[in-house]
Amino acid sequence: MVEKLSPQEIESKLETLNTLVTDGTSWVLEGDALRKSFKFKSFIRAFGWMSQMAIWAEKLNHHPEWYNVYNKVDVRLTTHDADGISELDFKLAEKMEKFF
Repeated sequence: MVEKLSPQEIESKLETLNTLVTDGTSWVLEGDALRKSFKFKSFIRAFGWMSQMAIWAEKLNHHPEWYNVYNKVDVRLTTHDADGISELDFKLAEKMEKFF
């Protein structure tokens, strides 16, 4: 069973996660989810990144809510089984930053 993180754990991990960001944006807390928009140079780069992230999502058995239009990918991460944010959300977010 995946456990929901406490508000203090979320704030601490969010601060650490945002130190990995290189594009001038940041991950934000939106209710019981982490959210960020990624902007790429082209549709093919956005789609390629999504394909890479789909492989990581399968490995983690944790799947994002995301939306793609042309070169932009909006991501929302939450753990439905925990009814909020868990360690899995931060692991996937870190992979997203690493491969962005």
